[in-house]
Amino acid sequence: MSYKRAGIAVASVLSALSIIVLFLDGQAHAGQSVNIYSYREPGLIAPLLKAFSKKSGITTNVVYAKKGLNERVLAEGRNSPVDVILTVDIGRLADAKEKGITQPIISKVIAANIPQRYRDKEGQWIGLSQRARLVYASKERVKLNTITYEDLADPKWHGRICARSGQHSYNIGLLASMIAHLDEEKATQWARGLKNNLARKPAGGDRDQVKGIFIGICDIAIGNSYYMAAMQTNKKKPEQQKWAASVKLLFPNSEGRGTHVNISGAVLAKHAPNADNGRALIEFLTSKEGQQIYAEIVNEYPLKEGVPSSKRVASWGTLKPDPLPLETIARYRALASKIMDRVNFDAGPDS
Repeated sequence: MSYKRAGIAVASVLSALSIIVLFLDGQAHAGQSVNIYSYREPGLIAPLLKAFSKKSGITTNVVYAKKGLNERVLAEGRNSPVDVILTVDIGRLADAKEKGITQPIISKVIAANIPQRYRDKEGQWIGLSQRARLVYASKERVKLNTITYEDLADPKWHGRICARSGQHSYNIGLLASMIAHLDEEKATQWARGLKNNLARKPAGGDRDQVKGIFIGICDIAIGNSYYMAAMQTNKKKPEQQKWAASVKLLFPNSEGRGTHVNISGAVLAKHAPNADNGRALIEFLTSKEGQQIYAEIVNEYPLKEGVPSSKRVASWGTLKPDPLPLETIARYRALASKIMDRVNFDAGPDS
């Protein structure tokens, strides 16, 4: 083994040990705890985990990270302390399955709570909540109230659109859906047309695109639905409330195939030391109580039938989800990434 490979191996072991120590420092014991790796922000997950612990008596130990958790679990192998991985985007869920770090989640409770189209056919991942990829539009400068994703490539929007990186998972998922609906050639033309209509080089997150509208850089932007609620209720950063107040939400293709949606979800780790507790956590997250928290506190669309969206989300308009299978979106993600590079999307409109 080379020194480089040996170093990587040692680093992986040390990483695994450090996380195990972190979990043990939480004073949790086998049989009454569940260890979680979460791509989701603490503020979004904490209310769900608090409610789960209160109801079950099971302690939750969490490691948060924006990226790299699937790779970390793979490197940890059988020594991994994690039971459940919580993430957003079908791409990361599919990636966890492809990396072989998951095990089937066999549960009649989950099967009854979550429709099949939001669950892996082999039970390797479970959808927990839904978000829509919407168009933010200036209340002052945009008079229309309907739009399609295809419209975003129309030259009439030249210099008027803001977007985050084309390689971000949210935009890759959207382009993957366009490939499925249009074919590769037309989806490439669409991505190039969208790039040519950008007001600036892609930068920042979805909230930054709303700021771009507020300060007049662009008139419309692409963003996830729950960011609107996050801005509207952000008392720590009141300027975001002003950004949010300057835009209206348009649900693309609502009069046709429906609006592109993606999910947050969970997997049960292949070597989960507390698999039963991990399964219990996922069952809770799909329950009526868990789904109500997703709706009311996280302001995402619940997946369990009969659980309504929050009043805030409902006030934005009616979501007609695109029925395109999530597995199809996952299948086209690699091609979508290549197309974004092919059209040089992240170089901006002048490239």
